[in-house]
Amino acid sequence: MNEIKFSNLGLKDTLLKSIDELGFKEPSQIQAEAIPAAIAGHDLIGQAQTGTGKTAAFGCGIINSITKKDGLSAIILAPTRELAIQVNDELRRLSKYDNLSILPVYGGDPISNQIRTLKGNVNIVVGTPGRVLDHIKRGTIKLDKIRFLVLDEADEMLNMGFIDDLEDIIKQLPSERQTLLFSATMPEPIKKLAKRYMKPDAKHIAIKKTSMTVSKISQSFFEVSHKTRFEALCRVLDFDTPSSAIIFCRTKKGVDELVEGMQSRGYVVEGMHGDMSQAHRLRTLKKFKDGSLNYLIATDVAARGIDVEGITHVINYDLPQDVESYVHRIGRTGRANREGTAYSLVSPKEYSMLKQIKSVTKSDISRKAIPTVNEIFNSKSSSILEDVTNTINDSDYSRFIPIAKELSEKFDNIEIIAALIKSKFNSELLENYKSNVLEAPKSEDIRLFLSVGRRDGITPKSLVNFIKDTARIKATSIGDIDILENFSFVNITPDVKDKVIEKCIGRKLNNRKVNIEIANRKRK
Repeated sequence: MNEIKFSNLGLKDTLLKSIDELGFKEPSQIQAEAIPAAIAGHDLIGQAQTGTGKTAAFGCGIINSITKKDGLSAIILAPTRELAIQVNDELRRLSKYDNLSILPVYGGDPISNQIRTLKGNVNIVVGTPGRVLDHIKRGTIKLDKIRFLVLDEADEMLNMGFIDDLEDIIKQLPSERQTLLFSATMPEPIKKLAKRYMKPDAKHIAIKKTSMTVSKISQSFFEVSHKTRFEALCRVLDFDTPSSAIIFCRTKKGVDELVEGMQSRGYVVEGMHGDMSQAHRLRTLKKFKDGSLNYLIATDVAARGIDVEGITHVINYDLPQDVESYVHRIGRTGRANREGTAYSLVSPKEYSMLKQIKSVTKSDISRKAIPTVNEIFNSKSSSILEDVTNTINDSDYSRFIPIAKELSEKFDNIEIIAALIKSKFNSELLENYKSNVLEAPKSEDIRLFLSVGRRDGITPKSLVNFIKDTARIKATSIGDIDILENFSFVNITPDVKDKVIEKCIGRKLNNRKVNIEIANRKRK
């Protein structure tokens, strides 16, 4: 499987160009087997664990077969808002040079905006079953030209009570469509669904579950926003001062920009990606191996095959597209029974990917606060004190004593020591930070449990209107909505939590009294 490349799978040039820019050269097993089957027109059941690259497996097949002028050609159903957004983002990147229009639709987002966009030329809709069905009933999603239906994480949609919605949607689609079903497990209801609505000759691709363990590596993440990501990295490096670290970016452009930014601030760093010549990459790798280069910035593809002893840190400047890549990345530290450290810089948009990584790898990835300037100062001071102590104890510094005597005749000894320490401190602190504490990103939504569900006739629209009107908050403060048979989950922004709980508890929705509690975060 390692010898297969995307260029061997029958993909068109525009799609290959997008894949190359994303830094992917070799497809995962599910991609290598599913893409040719999808291009050949087969219905497909893809059974593979989360994090194996399923989005590209079905996305490439669809993008390869449609053009912008084809109109609405594909509907992709996902169990949660987060996954719908994640799939939408990846398909946009894959279809960059095909200029396809892709729209995510889910509860909690104003439906009027979605309707307005659907009146234009949308090629692919990615959405949660409830909201997609709502649009079909309104006539805002036209089904006559649908050629592809994708059920992503079908077992999760079953667990969340969407099986009836799925059947309602499938029954209304053209019979000649191509159906692609992806699921980590195949419970009996999903098998029955596949048998009922997929062609008898559907291909079944089952990828053996592999162990993704990273037990010897200490893993943490830092919450960042887009504008603070670079400074957060600098602060982490200045605080930890890794002796040897690989910093991963998702794209070649990202590598180039980060190298330029860090070099301009004095860090000893170079980059590696697929556009660089083999000779250049070998020279860079040699510098990294012999220790003359502290930090190597690389894409996943460029870093494959790198086996360097003594890498103390792996830092994910961008989270990867799948869990396998995360495991491969951080596995470059903590080798030969040594301790290793893996850090990830995570923005609010990347929380869902972080949850996937935690779930699949069964890892404890703890949140760490971005170091303050005072903490960096204290860390550097301890390091300098240790260096000076070691020099006094172990080194021959006699040739410098005449300089020290000359200075002591002009200045107080304490002032001399302080000035020398300041000089060393300034040479090691490469970034001129403007504030002690780095601004934190916007807080993640609060997830609420509500004691009403599908049996009570609850819909995403009625739930949004109930919360919005009862608590007198804006609809934009309401996020992801999951309606199950007997209860529901709703995400809200932290600033309206108290108001929603105070105003809505005990009120009636569809003649049923509503109880509300703060829920445990949903699994991914």
